[in-house]
Amino acid sequence: MKKFTTGIYMKWALAVLLPGMLSFQQPSEADNQPVSFSTGEHLEYRVHYGFLNAAEAIVDVSDKFHRVKGKTCYRVTAVGRTTGAFDLVTRVRDSWQSYIDTQTLMPSEFYMKQQEGRYFKEQRISFDQGGDKVVSATKGKNSPEEYKEFKAPDKLHDVISGYFFLRTIDFGSMKEGQVVTVKAFYDNEFYDLRVKYVGRETIKTKFGKLNTHRIIPQMPKNELFDGKDAIRIWVSDDVNKVPVKVEFDLMVGAVAMDLRSYKNLKEEFHWQ
Repeated sequence: MKKFTTGIYMKWALAVLLPGMLSFQQPSEADNQPVSFSTGEHLEYRVHYGFLNAAEAIVDVSDKFHRVKGKTCYRVTAVGRTTGAFDLVTRVRDSWQSYIDTQTLMPSEFYMKQQEGRYFKEQRISFDQGGDKVVSATKGKNSPEEYKEFKAPDKLHDVISGYFFLRTIDFGSMKEGQVVTVKAFYDNEFYDLRVKYVGRETIKTKFGKLNTHRIIPQMPKNELFDGKDAIRIWVSDDVNKVPVKVEFDLMVGAVAMDLRSYKNLKEEFHWQ
């Protein structure tokens, strides 16, 4: 099983490491879900290179539950797109959607659409968690749909459900330096995502100061990011566990992503 590549990490940071959780009325079969996970949330993030806005990321948790393969599921939609001058240079319109079982938090179906310049790809992935297999259907701009079946390990995530799994972790009980590993499937490849817990930290945001947990995805050596700790994520130290800030150290400079707006959180942030 491979480690996450640089491209996968960038997509996590832009459009997956973003959702928070809410507290609408739950159906009976979802009563045992984590308390910070529910429906109806909306988060928006600003991605910037210095003072220049480069992109935005939006994550929505549907306010309705959906039946997929006989299971009650959350539907999570994530969108990443370039803005401003960056949109003129390299136009990106990417979207991901995952149907996540409310009981197990494992994915049932995953959809991806990538539009990056002249590049275009659509992919559907069906997870058979009980049968330990995944089936993908991939289509390019000028190519027919191609089906592939893979034998899969137990408890396999897509990039969105893998993030939601991380949101169930009690970071407050973790030791500094402790590492969590998540098995994931993306673009017909299996990956191990390793995330290291750094500790508590109070950070400044546009809304005020906030107590957070700092975590670091472990990076393999590559030509894009500067060092294995090149991505740093700050998650709110509260019930919501919302990522409020992400920093990237690139070989050509630094990029940051900040929470721009939010609504329908389980509880209000404790701004200082």
